[in-house]
Parts: sequence; C-alpha cells; structure tokens
Amino acid sequence: MARARYALRSAERFKDRATHAMKLFPAWMNRDLGLLLTGRALRSLVQGYLAILVPIYVAKLGFDALHVGYLFTASAVASAALAAAVGFLSDRFGRRNLLIVISLMSVAAGVMFAKATSFAMLAVGAALGTVGRTGPAGAGGSVGPYFPAEQALIAEHSSDAARTTVFGALAFVGVVAGAVGALMAASPHAISALFAIPLLDAYRALFWTAAAAGVAMALVTFPISEHPRETVPCEPARAAHRSEPAPADNRAGRKVLGLSRRSWWFVLRFGAINGTNGFAVGMLGPFVVYWFYRRFGASASEIAGLFFVINLAAGLPNLMVGRISRQAGTLNTIVVARAVSSAFLLATVLMPTYLMAAFMYAVRSVVGALWVPARQSYLMAMVDRSERATAAGLTNLPLQVTSLVSPPVAGFLMQEVAPGLPIALAAILQGLTAAMYYGFFRGLNPPEEQATAGGPSGEGEKRRAE
Repeated sequence: MARARYALRSAERFKDRATHAMKLFPAWMNRDLGLLLTGRALRSLVQGYLAILVPIYVAKLGFDALHVGYLFTASAVASAALAAAVGFLSDRFGRRNLLIVISLMSVAAGVMFAKATSFAMLAVGAALGTVGRTGPAGAGGSVGPYFPAEQALIAEHSSDAARTTVFGALAFVGVVAGAVGALMAASPHAISALFAIPLLDAYRALFWTAAAAGVAMALVTFPISEHPRETVPCEPARAAHRSEPAPADNRAGRKVLGLSRRSWWFVLRFGAINGTNGFAVGMLGPFVVYWFYRRFGASASEIAGLFFVINLAAGLPNLMVGRISRQAGTLNTIVVARAVSSAFLLATVLMPTYLMAAFMYAVRSVVGALWVPARQSYLMAMVDRSERATAAGLTNLPLQVTSLVSPPVAGFLMQEVAPGLPIALAAILQGLTAAMYYGFFRGLNPPEEQATAGGPSGEGEKRRAE
C-alpha cells in the first residue's frame, strides 16, 4: 500500500514537472518545428560568420577583389538555380530529403574551403555552400536553396492560425543566430593567439566548424516527419473582391511544372513582385555599407555595430508579427510594413548626419522585418499544400535573378551620378512592391482569417496561436 502511494505521488510530481516544462514553450511548438528551428539556428550561425570571413580568407590566400566578385557571383548563381530545383524536386522526392542533401552540400563546402589550394576549389565550395546568401539585415537569413523546402515544412507542421507566428519565430531564431555568427567572425585572431597557430589555420578551423555544423543540420533534419503530398488537400482562399481560378481547376492532370492553375495564379504575381524587389535588393546589398562610408566617413566598426544592433532589434517584430497579422490581417501587415520601411529608406538618403541616417535605416530594417514572415506565411496559405515547395522555389527565382542584374547598375549610378541615387531608387521600387501586393491580392484572405471572421471557432484558433 505504501509503495502504491509513493508511486502515485511520484507520478503526480512527474506530471506537474512535465506540465511546468510545457508552459515554457508556446502552444504551437511541436517536435518537428523544434527540429526545424534548430536547423535554421545552425544554418544562420554558420552563414553569419562565413559572409564576413570568406572575403578576408580569399584575400589572405592571395586573390584580388576581382576574384572575390567572381566567387560571390558563383555563389549567387548557384543559389538561384538550386532554390528553383529544390522547390521543384522536394514536392516530389520529399522536402526533408532535400534539406538533408543541402546540409551535406554545406559539409562539402566547408571541407573544400578548409583544404583549398586553388581558386577553382574555392569557387566550387562557394557554389555548394551558397556562401554569402544571408538576406537583408533583419530578415533572419531567409535566403538560400534550403528555403523552399524549409518553408513548406514549417507550413506543414503549423496550424493555419499559428502559421505566421511560427514564421516569425523562425526569422527570430535566424536573426539571433546570425548575430552570434557575426561575432564569431572575430574569433580567428583569438584562436591564433590561444593555440599559437598561424592566422590562416585559425580561419580554416572555422571552416571545419562549418562542415561539422552541416553534419549536425543533417542529423537534426533526419527525424522530421513528413506527410504524403496526396493526403493533404488544398484549402481554397476566399476571394472577396476579385476572381481567381476555382478550386475545381486543381486537378492533377492539368498541372504545369508541378503546379495547378490556381497555384500558378499566385506564383506569377508573387514572381512579379519578387522580381521588382530583387532589383531593389541588388541596389542595396553592399552598397548601403559603401554609402555610409563614402557619405559620412563611417568606420568599419561603426557600421558593424549598426548592423549588429539592427539584427537584434529586428527580433522583436519577428516575435510580434503573428499577433499583428491576426489583428490587422496578413496582407495589410505586408503592405503597411513594406510601405513604411520604404519611406524610412528614402528618408535615410536625405539625412545630414551619420547618426540620423543610421537611425532612419535601423527603423526601416526593424519595420521591414515584419513583412518577411508575413509574406512567407501568406504564400504558403494561398497555394495548394501539395505544391508549397515548388511555389516557394519558383517565386524566389525572379528575386535571385534580378538581384544579380542590378548591382552593376547601382555601381554606375553611385560612381557617375550621385552616391545616394541607388538607395533612393531601391526605396521607390520597394514602395512599388507594397502597391503591387495590394493591387494583386486585395480581398484574398488566408484560411485562418476566414475562420476568424466566422465567429467562435475563429476565436479558438486565435487562442491556440498564442
């Protein structure tokens, strides 16, 4: 009898501890999302320091700035091609499987950089690892060939009501891990002094670390569960003010490149927006840093400090985006965040001092951080669930392509016309994308907003998303 009472008390204590532990995590968290968030953290951590170390490492190996440009061009072209391929293939051969392949490619890239004896090895490594594709400040590292498969898996393991919140959490994890990675870029000198090894070997140690992180990413991804594509039906969105392809058109026999007519309707419009945005992104990139340096004489440490603060500050809106989108609507969140961030970017160019310009640019980046997870969630909600990875890859491709075209244009304008002109044009183009979102998708609501509009059931879904 005493043993039975002891066992009962032990079971009750265990239950209380388990209940307390569960309260530490949000209601939407599950094992698969935890693994996906861990994979993003590892990936963003590594990309955070590689984006800084690779150009310096290449220079220390004796290559000039032209070779650095070739290296990052190879990375960008490979990233664009792989993103489209991963999107198309992962809906057919498994999204988890493609994430594992991408992780193993990063292992090969880390090994090739660590053992590089020629520029050809560096170029192949940069292409395999898509080095430097970290996305804009505050975006949480949401760029790269893994992105279509990861985005589709996040949506698959999230409820409709929690989807935007989960994408915000994903961006937050990426932002924080990327900021830590950027700090790790300062470690080669400490490693060299601590272990009395040449500085170049200290750089190589971090490339070996990147390879080990790739193995860890593959191991973390392997246990993720994945539903068969055909068992997850599409939930059609409500079109309040305009027509869209009817759900009846979603027949497998009418698919083109793996997408139904209805999904193509959204993909083509998202592609047009992303192509416009990509041209603007290419005009920003490293040119913002160069503009701060040329316009105000800002030092490297001042600019590095600014971007570190921006990345950390962007974590707050990433955590708030789910609540904001439930109150204002996902599409409204995208449009307003895009328009306001574009206005602050344009104001940055007009500021007379470094501190004022840095403040305007920081506000722009923090406000703009809202639209990234909201946009990802909106696309995943509007296309057929079995086609999510393909849609993500195809909509991302125009951004990758146009962001390759615009840097030479930006360089010419900055050098020959006016230093701030490329940034001003980028602000105008990104403001245009806000108008495009509103014009294309006004009145098209994701399922969770339809449920919310329906009354009590929507309120229950809203509470579960907290």
